[in-house]
Amino acid sequence: MDCVFCNIVSWKTPSQRVYEDDSFIAFLDINPVNFGHTLIIPREHYANFTETPNEVLCDMTVLAKKIAPAVLEAMSAPAYNVTFNVGTEAGQAVHHVHMHIIPRYADDGHKLWHGRSGYAEGEMGSTAKKIKEKIRNK
Repeated sequence: MDCVFCNIVSWKTPSQRVYEDDSFIAFLDINPVNFGHTLIIPREHYANFTETPNEVLCDMTVLAKKIAPAVLEAMSAPAYNVTFNVGTEAGQAVHHVHMHIIPRYADDGHKLWHGRSGYAEGEMGSTAKKIKEKIRNK
């Protein structure tokens, strides 16, 4: 397997690390939405959010609570996004689980989710029912 993030973990690929410990590395994204866009990855390879053990995800979230305010302050940003992309269609370019911390500004020009305008009559209830059934079956 040739994973760019595994190569960052092993120092085969350079990165601008902002944090590291025995379990995680945080580094700047090479294609940032805004300067300061930081990625948090576990040193262990997991393909995506769903395949990552719960305890690893919990620890990533706790770490994000430490790193995000520092990114905010360093970049003089008033807000930030914390997100996982899961799957190519959702924008996951590297299939090694990673959390994005993206500093945001009122005039940065980046918009979130330009989706539908709403559900037609009855669609919301039927959609919720489909999801509930799948949750029950997990």
